[in-house]
Amino acid sequence: MRWNLKTKPEKEKIQALQNALQVDEITATLLLQRGITTYEEAKSFFRPTLNDLHDPFLMKDMDKAVDRIEKAIENNETIMVFGDYDVDGTTAVALVSSYLKTIYSNIATYIPDRYAEGYGVSYKGIDFAEDNDISLIIALDCGIKSIDHVNYAKEKGIDFIIGDHHRPGETLPNAVAVLDPKRKDCSYPYDELCGCGVGFKLIQAIGSKRNQSIEDFIPYLDLVATAIAADIVPMTGENRVLAKFGMEVINSAPRSGIKALIQNVKKQTLTITDVVFIVAPRINAAGRIKHGDYAVRLLTEFNLEQANEFASEIEQFNADRKDLDKKITKEALQQIITNKEEENFTTVVYQEDWHKGVIGIVASRLIENHYRPTVVFTKSGDKLAASARSVKDFDVYNALEACAEHLEQFGGHMYAAGMTLKEENYENFKNAFENIVKETIPPELLTPEIAIDLEINFSDITPKLIRILKQFEPFGPQNMHPIFMSSNCQDTGYGKNLGSEDEHLKLFIKQDTEEGIGAIGFGLGKNLSLTKNKNRFQIAYSIDENEWKNTVSTQLNLRAIQENNE
Repeated sequence: MRWNLKTKPEKEKIQALQNALQVDEITATLLLQRGITTYEEAKSFFRPTLNDLHDPFLMKDMDKAVDRIEKAIENNETIMVFGDYDVDGTTAVALVSSYLKTIYSNIATYIPDRYAEGYGVSYKGIDFAEDNDISLIIALDCGIKSIDHVNYAKEKGIDFIIGDHHRPGETLPNAVAVLDPKRKDCSYPYDELCGCGVGFKLIQAIGSKRNQSIEDFIPYLDLVATAIAADIVPMTGENRVLAKFGMEVINSAPRSGIKALIQNVKKQTLTITDVVFIVAPRINAAGRIKHGDYAVRLLTEFNLEQANEFASEIEQFNADRKDLDKKITKEALQQIITNKEEENFTTVVYQEDWHKGVIGIVASRLIENHYRPTVVFTKSGDKLAASARSVKDFDVYNALEACAEHLEQFGGHMYAAGMTLKEENYENFKNAFENIVKETIPPELLTPEIAIDLEINFSDITPKLIRILKQFEPFGPQNMHPIFMSSNCQDTGYGKNLGSEDEHLKLFIKQDTEEGIGAIGFGLGKNLSLTKNKNRFQIAYSIDENEWKNTVSTQLNLRAIQENNE
C-alpha cells in the first residue's frame, strides 16, 4: 500500500478561506483540496439547492426529443422506454416510464435479457417494438454507438430518442434526438451525468412544457441518487445536487420498491455509501441472475405489499449472486496460479461456464488480490463476453481501444468496460492486452494507493468537526470521504479480530494522553500483530459514527495501518 499524503495548500490560501468562512484550518484545507476557494463556492457546496440545476434545454437535441414525445402523445402512439439491465439502466427506465404514465397511458418498458441479447439496444427489442405497433423508442443508458440498430429500426418505421452518457464514437446514430452531454457539439454545462440523470433531464424538460416546476420532480430523485451512487460518476456539480436531494427522499419518503429493499436496515439515516452496498447490489442482482425486468417492476410498484414480494425475490437473487461470485473468484485465482501469471501486468482469465452476470464483480474481487487491470471472460452464445475493471488512474478503455483489432465490440469508461470477441481471438487479445498495459502503465499504479487528505491529532476530532464533515456528504468520486492520518497511536489492549476468517480488525486506539476512540478495520485483520505489546503505529482512516442499540458514538473507519515512522 502506497501512502500518499496530499500536498497542503498554501498557508495564505488556507488563512484567507478560514477568514472568509469563519472555519477552522482543517475545514479550510479540505475545501481547498476540493477546488473550493471562495465564500460563494463554499456556499453552493455546503448548501446546494434545486435552483443549481441547469435548464434541460441547454442539452443538444432536447427540444427535438420533447417535440417527438409530444407528437407521439398527440397521435396516440405507443412509446417504449428501453434501458440497460444494470442499476443505471433500470432506474432510468423506471423513472422515465413512471413519469410518462402520469401524463399518458400508452407506455411500454423493455429491458434486454443479459444473456440472450447482451448489452445495449438489441435487434430483438426492436422486433418486439414492431410486433407491438410501437413507433417510438426512448433508449436510456445505452444507444450512443447503436448506429446499425437505429437504422434497422428506421427501416421498420420506428423512431429512436437516445439518452446516454457514454463516450460517443466518431458517428452518431441517425436518431430523432441524441441526448448525451459527452457529445462534442453539446454545450450542456455538466457532462458527468449518469444515464438516469439524462433521463431526469428529459422528464424535467417535458414537465417544463406542462408548467411543472422542479418541486414536482423531487419524488423521482430517489432513483437518480441510487443510479449516481451505483454508477460511480463524479460527485460534483449537478450530480451532487441530485444525489443530496435524492438521499433526502430515500430517508423521508422513498418509493415502495426502495422502501421494501431498505426496511430491514437498522440505521435511522442512510448515507450514499449504504445505497452503494445495500440498495444497488440488490437491484443489479435481478439482471445478473434472472432478468432486469424484476428491478423495473419493483421500482415502479406503488403497492408496498406487492413491492415486498418483489423485494424478497430480489433478495434471493442477491444471495445466489454472492454464492456465484465467491465460487468463480476462487476458480479464477486458481487459474492465475496454474498459468503461472502471478507476476503479470494484467489478469485475463476465461472459463466457459462462468456466470455472465457476475464476471464484473469477479474482476473487482481479483483486483483486490492481484492489483492490476483485469478482464474476466465467459462463453456467451458463439462468442466470448468479458467485463474489464481497472486500477486507480489507469484508463482501461484506452487500453482496449489499442487492442480493438482482436475484439468484436467494446464500450465503457476509464475504469470499467465490457467487450465480446471470437473464441479464436482470445489468446491474441490476452497477449496484446498484457503488452499494451506493460508498455503504458506507470509501475507505481500497480501498487494500491491510499490518498490521505491531512494529518491530524485525535484532539482535532471534535463534535464540531464531525458536524462539518457530515455537510461534505454525499461522498463519491472527486468528493471522497476525507481520509486522515494520525501517528504515534497505541491500542489500549482491546484489539481483536472479527469475522469468519479473522478478516476484520477491532481496536480501541489512543494517542498520547488523549482518550481512546473505537476503530474498525474491514479486511485489515492481518494487521492485528502490529498493534500488540503497546507498539506504536500509524493509521489512515475516515471519521464515522457508529449506531449501536440507539447509541451513537464516534468511530474511526480504518483504511490502512503501518508501523510508526519515528
